[in-house]
Amino acid sequence: MEKTTHKILALKYRPKNFKELIGQDIMVETITNSIKLNKLPNAYLLTGIRGVGKTTTARLISKAINCSKNFIKDEKCNPGEYCHCKEISNSKHLDVLEMDAASRTGIDDVRELIESSKYNPTVANYKIIILDEVHMLSKQAFNGLLKTLEEPPSHLKFIFATTEVKKIPATIVSRCQRFDLHRVPIKDLLENLKKILKLENGKISDGALKLIAKAAEGSVRDSLSLLDRALVSQNIEEKEISETFVRRMLGIADRSKILNLLHFIFQGEQKKSIKLLREMINEGIEPANFLNDLLEIIYFIQQKKNIGNFDSDLSISSSEEETITLISRDISMSTLIVFWQLILKVLDELSIVASPILSIEMLVVRLVHLKEIPSYENVLDSLKKNNLNEIEINNNKETIDLNYDKKIISNEEKEIPKISKDQIKNTMQTKPILSSLDPKTFVYEKVLSFEDLISLSSKRKEINLKYDLEKNVNLIKFSQGKIDISFNENLDKNFVRNLSERLHEWTGNRWVITLAREKGQKTFSELRDIKEKELFNQEKKEEIYKKFKNTFPDGELLEVKKRD
Repeated sequence: MEKTTHKILALKYRPKNFKELIGQDIMVETITNSIKLNKLPNAYLLTGIRGVGKTTTARLISKAINCSKNFIKDEKCNPGEYCHCKEISNSKHLDVLEMDAASRTGIDDVRELIESSKYNPTVANYKIIILDEVHMLSKQAFNGLLKTLEEPPSHLKFIFATTEVKKIPATIVSRCQRFDLHRVPIKDLLENLKKILKLENGKISDGALKLIAKAAEGSVRDSLSLLDRALVSQNIEEKEISETFVRRMLGIADRSKILNLLHFIFQGEQKKSIKLLREMINEGIEPANFLNDLLEIIYFIQQKKNIGNFDSDLSISSSEEETITLISRDISMSTLIVFWQLILKVLDELSIVASPILSIEMLVVRLVHLKEIPSYENVLDSLKKNNLNEIEINNNKETIDLNYDKKIISNEEKEIPKISKDQIKNTMQTKPILSSLDPKTFVYEKVLSFEDLISLSSKRKEINLKYDLEKNVNLIKFSQGKIDISFNENLDKNFVRNLSERLHEWTGNRWVITLAREKGQKTFSELRDIKEKELFNQEKKEEIYKKFKNTFPDGELLEVKKRD
């Protein structure tokens, strides 16, 4: 008994004309119109995800421009008459060369193509070169195509197909007429699956078909491959394939269970959440699929919360939509955003962690404990209150009250009152100005000159402030509580604010910093260099240097330092 060869559904039901090409109506209309008007481009560039019909469209174009009859109007060839269409469908036509660019990527392969393209077609109107996955060609191969692609012989047409158009040089793309094949909508995929299921006499529930259409992610070939897989199981078990079976086959969790899981998470029920998650794991969910389903539901919840409604796809039942509505009423938008970010992070972790199941279980634990983290609004309120307290303290002209005296302790006082740790802690929480006091004696500093200010900046380790004071500030006038300066273009833009804050912190007084246009004295660094140079020259005139040179003629004075 001779065995019959099984032909997979994706090949068996490949579109034979433009009408059977689903989900690409705009592209089909444009191509058919150009063929009717005989305005054919030198090269077509077909791009899109896998399984949306790129290679099929390339063959249909080849048929349409070479068919002896009117292919667009679906005219059939007479019995016994030679048919270009049949030969093209079987990839056996002499003048239609279909080549996989992934296996022939070099300049030598392209050179061979160009040489063969110079000859007229054998039996057809046009010689057509179909290059699939054209982005795999090498840079040299692309460069070899440029001239021929721009000015090909009148009998030659190129059709390029690719899933990654960004990898194709712009010089190639600009010489082609580009067509983007879009993902096929779930509704169109579902109709196509039902039609094929009827032809195959298959028994699969509508819910299961919806899951297959959704899992295909807009790819017709993927939907037919999944349908083929489900029909094999149906033929073996001799019963209708249910939605539950397809979920197990695809590793997809029941959406109602995911909604229940989210409900337990929002309620802070860790034990119930983990228990339900482990039930879904035992049913065979795939971690990546589970996380993507979780993201999808969070997206639906935020849409329901913000917009009030959403365009539910065919896989969402009315009961699930009601549950989403209930959840959206009790959850804040900030929580949904944090959930989204955490789930995305765990999706990245799946490739790192040895056991992906551990990652999704720990994700659930983290989501449950998110309710213990203070909300964004509470943090803002807390910051605002702290700012108000600081403003009140800064505006208070009285001396800081340490619960024992109301006067600033001076350097001359010998007795330092003892303060308990609790008093200091409480005061620092409510009066941040305490940080301006010396940690040992709570003494304000005295700044009597510009040099004192630079020295104090160094002592307090304010390196940026010290650098600006030395290098970028030209002092005009210095007095208690007021500094007049000019500056160069290198001065930090926050210098005045930082200096004012530090002076208030160190001295306990408000200082006025005035930026004047008049030219001030040289910078502190420049003045220091001048003084050092003057001292150096002066020392070279002293008797001790002259005696030194007489004794050591080859010696030189390099530096002069003052003793402390």
